[in-house]
Amino acid sequence: MSPTDPDGDGQDICVIVPTIREYECLRAYVANAREHGFDVSRLHFVLVTEDFCETDEMRAMLDDLDVSGEVFDGSRREEWYEANDVAEYGHVVPAASHAETSFGLLYMWADESFDYGVFIDDDTLPHDDVDYFGRHMENLAFGGEIERVSSDEDWVNVLYDNADEHGLYPRGYPYSAMDETVETDAVEVESGEVVASQGLWTNVPDLDAVRILMDGDLEGQAQTRTTADDFGDDFVAARGNYLTVCSMNLAFRREVIPAFYQLPMDDNEWDVGRFDDIWSGLFLKRACDVLGKRIYNGDPLCEHNKAPRSTFDDLANEVAGLELNEHVWEVVDGAGADADSYAEVFDAMADALAEGDFDEWNNGAFLNHCGEYMRDWLDCLDAIRRTPAPADD
Repeated sequence: MSPTDPDGDGQDICVIVPTIREYECLRAYVANAREHGFDVSRLHFVLVTEDFCETDEMRAMLDDLDVSGEVFDGSRREEWYEANDVAEYGHVVPAASHAETSFGLLYMWADESFDYGVFIDDDTLPHDDVDYFGRHMENLAFGGEIERVSSDEDWVNVLYDNADEHGLYPRGYPYSAMDETVETDAVEVESGEVVASQGLWTNVPDLDAVRILMDGDLEGQAQTRTTADDFGDDFVAARGNYLTVCSMNLAFRREVIPAFYQLPMDDNEWDVGRFDDIWSGLFLKRACDVLGKRIYNGDPLCEHNKAPRSTFDDLANEVAGLELNEHVWEVVDGAGADADSYAEVFDAMADALAEGDFDEWNNGAFLNHCGEYMRDWLDCLDAIRRTPAPADD
């Protein structure tokens, strides 16, 4: 099914879902849209999966739901690269990794009818009482006064509202920035300033393995759970302050794609994984600060139903990048200060990583590797923009 609409008033939202087995969650999101009167004809679903998965069943589900969408396993992704004359850049999207969400960004970039993207993880569900897609679109159109959060560590804990009770810090929050002093005030945001809407999550909090172990859980989840009561007012992080950006529940404007690359995690010689969305969020926040844009945080909440798995397996996947995570934000902070586009800011951050000397950190060469891939990302986007879209059959 094609997202193309010759009248220009059809699908303008590309919903990107990396999935291996829990794709049926989409039924709940489509039902939520219909129950709240959201125009489902605006949505085009892109399921990014693998050859060994139930691709026929996924396509049948989209047909049964009567929604527009496509399913891309590894073979279909290779076909797409060839059709768009970017086969030489296929390496920028790792296989069998959460970072394959980057394929959805390339897919969006190749079709200018998409004004917005939405990332949804397949272990989530929408809350029934909120218009999920409608609220994300409202956030992206937001203009007015909103809470602004900062800290003396230049980091904002997205779970700060009730942190005195639960003591949680999300996956990717630097250990060196803990025990921060939080300050809040109000800031006026102009319509058009918000370029990303990060919905937060109830039930299983998004923690890294070390923090899960400290919470006494051996099954990769957490003993401490979050509810809607743990979240207060929606907020933005102050300029110069970083925050964790999790792609399980996230909407964004098309314009940010050059600076929102999900890095080549898992499939690399250093075995670094689990930081694809976290580091992409650092890049996006830096670009927003340079360009005068904002990331909106809070509603719509989703229910995160992370399946049980060994916490020690998650730890093994994360440990190779833990030290790097303490410093990546320092490397990109200050990059591209004079840039006037997302691509220019991202190019400056790519240079900072590709050309830096990080030998003092464990697996520091991985950051050089990321910088080179970031350059390839920008080249791939340029190549897509120069390639005429393939004609529909």
